[in-house]
Amino acid sequence: MMRRRLAVMAFMAACTTGMAQRPPQTTGYNRYVNPFIGTGAVDKNSLSGSNFPGACTPFGLVQLGPDTRDNPNDPASGYDYNDTTIVGFSHTHLSGTGVADLFDFLFMPYTGDITWNATPENGHKGFRSAFTHEQEKAVPGYYSVQLLAHKTLAELTATAHCGVHRYTFPQQEQGRVMVDLDHSLDKKRPYWECKVISAHLEVVNDHTIEGYRVITGWSRLRKVYFRAVFSKPFAARQLREGGQVINNGEVANGRSVKAVFSFAPSNAPLLVKVGISAVSAEGARSNLAAEVKDFDFDATAQAAANSWSKELGVMDAEGTDEQKTILYTGLYHLFTQPNNLADADSSYAGTDYTVRKAVDGAHYSTFSLWDTYRAAHPLYTLVQQGRTAGFINSMIRQYETYGYLPVWQLWGDETYCMIGNHAIPVIADAFRKGIAGIDYAKAYEAAKASSLRNHPGSPFHLLEQYKYFPEDKQSQSVSLTLEIAYDDWCVAQMALQMGKKEDYQFFLNRSTYYRNLYDQQTGFFRGKNSQGEWLPFNPLTYGGNGGSPFTEGNGWQYFWYVPQDVPDLIKLVGGDKAFVNKLDTFFTHNAKPEDVNGNASGFIGQYAHGNEPSHHVIYLYNYAGEPWKAQQYAAQVMQQQYNGKSSGYSGNEDCGQMSAWYIFSAMGFYPVNPANGIYALGSPQLSKAVIKGLNGKNFTVVAEGAGGKNCYIQRVTLNGKPYNKTYITHSDIVNGGTLVFTMGEKPNKKWGVAADSRPPLEEVR
Repeated sequence: MMRRRLAVMAFMAACTTGMAQRPPQTTGYNRYVNPFIGTGAVDKNSLSGSNFPGACTPFGLVQLGPDTRDNPNDPASGYDYNDTTIVGFSHTHLSGTGVADLFDFLFMPYTGDITWNATPENGHKGFRSAFTHEQEKAVPGYYSVQLLAHKTLAELTATAHCGVHRYTFPQQEQGRVMVDLDHSLDKKRPYWECKVISAHLEVVNDHTIEGYRVITGWSRLRKVYFRAVFSKPFAARQLREGGQVINNGEVANGRSVKAVFSFAPSNAPLLVKVGISAVSAEGARSNLAAEVKDFDFDATAQAAANSWSKELGVMDAEGTDEQKTILYTGLYHLFTQPNNLADADSSYAGTDYTVRKAVDGAHYSTFSLWDTYRAAHPLYTLVQQGRTAGFINSMIRQYETYGYLPVWQLWGDETYCMIGNHAIPVIADAFRKGIAGIDYAKAYEAAKASSLRNHPGSPFHLLEQYKYFPEDKQSQSVSLTLEIAYDDWCVAQMALQMGKKEDYQFFLNRSTYYRNLYDQQTGFFRGKNSQGEWLPFNPLTYGGNGGSPFTEGNGWQYFWYVPQDVPDLIKLVGGDKAFVNKLDTFFTHNAKPEDVNGNASGFIGQYAHGNEPSHHVIYLYNYAGEPWKAQQYAAQVMQQQYNGKSSGYSGNEDCGQMSAWYIFSAMGFYPVNPANGIYALGSPQLSKAVIKGLNGKNFTVVAEGAGGKNCYIQRVTLNGKPYNKTYITHSDIVNGGTLVFTMGEKPNKKWGVAADSRPPLEEVR
């Protein structure tokens, strides 16, 4: 055993000779970011994040990083911390999603004979390589790994539209680079057919290649273009389409297009700079010319790091090192997307595939709205106000070409994934908070139209006919009825503020349709058919994404989804005592749910923190006069279901939603209704947090004695005055000031229990 260990150590030492990893300086906020959080659970049977650990810039188009699977599928990011081999580095990734796509233009440096596949095939050695986490490094804007099979160091960095690679090959060996245009998600995935429709690779000169691919997958049609420039001339090249190899070829066209470029042995690293575009080949060339003018890898990496440090500076936090790591990595994940699809010159491809110019310079996509409207977008309104306007303007552009707002938009294409239309609360929230830079007349037009026109997830004619969605006419009927009722409330509030009285009454009335599916006998929202008959029901039975009245949840989890009128929900149950008893049962009922959906995890009783329908429920105790229980469970989730390791999330991170839940909750408050400007108080974990730059003011939260068993609020002051309400308002925050919690080990059952201490339906204006 000792001989084997020494041999391995000697081999690894040989691999690293002259190959020191050179990440940029990680000072300031960057030093608390760990890009590996959420990249792998403690075992392969658990969910944890599905996050991407590679190099990117805030909200950039490029996410350049490692893929550990030939045909990535699960995790959707293409990288699992538990894997031990890497197949290459592709330039686009999703981070935190439950479905895979992208993985455009895989590059892989390797040594040895020419081979065309990552896995050995037909007697040929594959280019896949083993790696270890001890020889892997990731910081904001930089990723590196030692490829043990090839004794090669691969380093990656990025700009908004470009990826930059630096490969240090063994000095006496010829280096090769695989460029694979066929690398994509699992082509056998049953939900859709994934395939490359066409691909093109062209040798421009002995330093430069360019090409594109048109591919269908989760996004029904994506066009992606690239231009790559090498720092050295390639000594030889082989192109391949399908099974045909073209030695020293100039062009390869088809579906399965790959190329291998060979380089003479050298003491100097090989650099590759790659510009990509969602618009055109010229866009890829222009992006590369604008953003990476030379081959100064270190300067590019430092610029990427600096961009992250500036972006993360929207908050100052004090607490334990792990708390700060979770929080700043959460901001990092929150700022990884939505992604700006527009080229450096503001050109973008619209949903109608025409090329347009973004007047504000950016066109965003990757809108995981079923997840992110709950807390991520409300957090953006505090720490990314300018980009919030950009997000909404991009959503309105889809309405202008598509007829309704995004549901789940990827690469500028509507995927119809999930239910409802939760761009509406994002718009309503921004409108009511006065976010500048948006044409709200057009935004209201889009919200109203998206609430009246049918699309695959929202057959509104059924809602008008039955006042609920019948399960025999529309699957996921209970979840749809509840979620669209909330969206309708959001439209109604915009209409009221704009003086549109008829619209206000129409949508306000529709926002109460959830009552039509409340079954007094069982005490749950329950599916009905078109004859008005209740369907067989077990509140433990899970639904997925069709074939059940519930979406990624069960009757227990969806019972609480009336964020627009929690007092009415309390009344339906029978008052405060009955409501609290039901909440208590929810958090302690440990019977195993039936047919648990794969997205459900992080259970406390029937509460499932690893998926979004449960996220607001903890804070509902504030509405029924027992706020100390909200404090208890909020602290339990933060302390048990978040950590600073690869297993840092209890479910898919969902484009920033899991992070936003933690960031809000660690400061001590959370938006139960994401569009009413009210934040319910919970259990702050950070000793101090400062939200900076709010209209030139800061909002400071201090939590004296916070952490560990001290999860209970003893008393609160706001701007030096005693404060007994279990909520704060958006105005309290943006006007600046200081909120001070005094925390203790035992609940103070006298604080925040009065009727006027409860969160109201609306922020008083």
